[in-house]
Amino acid sequence: FGDRRIGVASADDRTRIAVPVRTVDVKGDPADEIARIATDELAEEIVIGLPLSLTGAEGPQAQLVRRAVERLELVLTIPIHLHDERFTTAEALRSIEATGGKKKPRGSDNRDAVAASILLQSYLDSGKPYG
Repeated sequence: FGDRRIGVASADDRTRIAVPVRTVDVKGDPADEIARIATDELAEEIVIGLPLSLTGAEGPQAQLVRRAVERLELVLTIPIHLHDERFTTAEALRSIEATGGKKKPRGSDNRDAVAASILLQSYLDSGKPYG
């Protein structure tokens, strides 16, 4: 979940393996973009990254995400889950570089989609309800 870009990943109940799908540039309210993406992708559930501090505390950005989720719950009828997103972008960059990708200026690669797949896989592996 971002003000400028949203990374999109997908998984299904059978494989429970997350894959990056795309990165979407936000044009307006991020909650509106997520609702549109969920509709376009025929999502059955949504997992949104909750930005926590290194200590696990919620700061102002986490509160913005929570308010956006409240707005989403008014327009979507599918379950919406929050999951700790700490270190997903850093892990995505390491993954991209380890597979031969080069570090590029922010926004010119798929780091947000890769970070979204890392977040989703973490959620799936956590054993929390899904599917």
